[in-house]
Amino acid sequence: MRAGDGGAAGQRRGGSIWPQAAERFPPADRILSTILTRQAGRYRDRTLFVFGETRWSYAETVSIAAASAARLMQAGIRAGDRVALMCSNRPEFLEIYLGCAWMGAVTVPINTALRGIQLSHILRNSTPKLLVIESCFMPAIDTLEEDVSSPEIIWTIGQATATPVASGSISPLPTLGAGTPPAPVQPGDTVAILYTSGTTGPSKGVCCPQAQMFWWSVYSARALDIREGDVLFTTLPLFHTNALNAFYQALLNGCTYVLEQKFSASGFWAAARRHQATVGYLLGAMAVMLLAQPPSANDTAHFLRVALGGGVAGQFHGPFLERFGVPLLDGYGSTETNFVFASTIPSDRPGTMGYLVEGVEACIVNSEDEPLADGEAGELLLRAREPLAFATGYFAMPDKTAEAWRNRWFHTGDRVARDADGHYRFVDRMKDSIRRRGENVSSWEVEQVLLKHPAIAACAIYPLPSELGEEEVAAAVQLEPGQALDPVGIISHCEGKIAYFAIPRFVRIVTEMPLTENGKIRKVALREAGKTPDTWDRDTAGYKLLR
Repeated sequence: MRAGDGGAAGQRRGGSIWPQAAERFPPADRILSTILTRQAGRYRDRTLFVFGETRWSYAETVSIAAASAARLMQAGIRAGDRVALMCSNRPEFLEIYLGCAWMGAVTVPINTALRGIQLSHILRNSTPKLLVIESCFMPAIDTLEEDVSSPEIIWTIGQATATPVASGSISPLPTLGAGTPPAPVQPGDTVAILYTSGTTGPSKGVCCPQAQMFWWSVYSARALDIREGDVLFTTLPLFHTNALNAFYQALLNGCTYVLEQKFSASGFWAAARRHQATVGYLLGAMAVMLLAQPPSANDTAHFLRVALGGGVAGQFHGPFLERFGVPLLDGYGSTETNFVFASTIPSDRPGTMGYLVEGVEACIVNSEDEPLADGEAGELLLRAREPLAFATGYFAMPDKTAEAWRNRWFHTGDRVARDADGHYRFVDRMKDSIRRRGENVSSWEVEQVLLKHPAIAACAIYPLPSELGEEEVAAAVQLEPGQALDPVGIISHCEGKIAYFAIPRFVRIVTEMPLTENGKIRKVALREAGKTPDTWDRDTAGYKLLR
């Protein structure tokens, strides 16, 4: 049973309502509390959020947001304060986020895999007053660098498994009580700081204003053809913008938002079928993993009408559509910008970025910010016509903000080409970062961890292609004279000091690094060399990472 072939899901769907969003919510109303309250008045008992056995109606979600805000205020949290949130997909994540947005505090979602240098930087940079953390992640506090103190207040979610060394006051997440009226929040106020990988430095906290989330829901609904009554189904982590703004997509468009704990290739279709999902979200390797599952008579027994397929290589679109009956949408967006490129459904040129969407301007330039002709690859620059559709800058990093938003354009750091027919093609990254399984890996951060080993004289982190059509992290390591260190020793040195997904899969020990005339490591030479005979592969060796 495919979407549109009948059944309960098909009967519930209405038409698209996103085209009227800007009219229904004028600029001053593009804040979470106003959108939520108004939509609750319209849909009341319709289910907005589903997670396992948890179900919130639109009306109940208003009460939860107001009560969560009151809980934060009782703890001394005020508008503008940062609340760090280290939590997997579960209802408490949304409770905290909604409470912060309701009363004007700023949520700082933290990737649950971060440890050591990465986690230390985020806490040092964002200076949160409160840390809400799932108990199973408390040992991460023990990996903080010596100059970093934990926040003064720590709330834990779930049963504690260990007691870390922490300077703050630790207590369980308080239960929800009575609510509080929404604060006078402005559309330009920061609602979340989302950290993206750095290139020549540590990760940067993207300041996402309230109104940017509104525009994410409008642009995404337009690209995915979201209709009133759709069931939006995601297994992606809430600490990234994709899953977080999918909640707004559901809210603004009268849909139901279904959140799974995590992605499971073997369980994805059963869950989609159980929830009668009509819109899905897949990134990169996820689609390839689904195709790798044994064929089943139930492959088309679902209601899924379309799925986001950002980063899915072009050669997998056809097989995915043929086997599962679901077209994949090509697209491009970033935490700093929005859903700015989208293909047709299905994509008329699979594997590209699609077309530039209405409301956004794009320019491809050379190193002097001079426009290039169609077909020539250069840096992609973007700017929004709608106020506050993009992020407002990097938190406490004015120099990085000025660098990225110079000349009134946001500089993406991505090398892109525009074809004469309007298609945009991603060529490669101009910045030194790697995309692995939906996560951005900062080469600089991994290199800093490696260089702390006394036997390592120099190192370089660079991408190598994976079997899933994405990238894997590779490390070239030059040892100090007279020192001995094998790949297993290099990997074990990284464990616990950096996120597991950033630990290199490939390790190559070299006698000397390829250098430029200025003495810098020529990573392009390492990348072009590929997987050489002396490259050690963690997967082939059977090494299992600690998590």
